[in-house]
Amino acid sequence: MSAPQLQIELEDDSQPIDEAAAAVAWHAGDKDATIRTLLDDCRHLRAQLALAEGSMSIGFARGWRPSLGRRVDEA
Repeated sequence: MSAPQLQIELEDDSQPIDEAAAAVAWHAGDKDATIRTLLDDCRHLRAQLALAEGSMSIGFARGWRPSLGRRVDEA
């Protein structure tokens, strides 16, 4: 489903957005499709991160290197 087909209207920008509910609404209530899309997005972003890591020099980020995994304190 593309962006023009389904848009989520926000009444008040100051209200926090329930991202999980918004993702499910984007897929017209289909939770399986939502999970598949999120897993595809995760796979794509991991591939992009691997490409970025391979093309970065150590000095570019002052020694910092991206990581595919999460640290315990980032959960």
